[in-house]
Amino acid sequence: MEWFSRPKKSTQNQTNRTTRAKQLRRNSTRAETILWNRLRAKQLCGIRFRRQQRIGTYIVDIYCPSVRLVIELDGVSHEGDAKALSDRQRQVYLEMQGLKVLRFFNDEIYNNTEGVLETIAAFCQTYLRSNP
Repeated sequence: MEWFSRPKKSTQNQTNRTTRAKQLRRNSTRAETILWNRLRAKQLCGIRFRRQQRIGTYIVDIYCPSVRLVIELDGVSHEGDAKALSDRQRQVYLEMQGLKVLRFFNDEIYNNTEGVLETIAAFCQTYLRSNP
């Protein structure tokens, strides 16, 4: 009967991650809000982006499934050795899933939003050209 409990636990964990993703969407950081307002509704390259998307056991800040792109925004909470190691493990996992991860510091969003958008657009266009 032990095998019956495993799906329940997995389902519960999945529900918890879904609930957490919804909370994160409601409580976005200033940098996430600024970037999201420029990416939402297919404003960049006509591509749909998603906020606080679950991928495996992780919740990523912004995800674009059509170009397999994850965008992570790093603020003050990402400083320090422990968080850097955690971020690296997360990135390795995402890359093993065939995803490209672009990381930006919040300051880049505040001070150079256009430059960040150009970087994202350049990746998307390159991906779309090489994967018709």
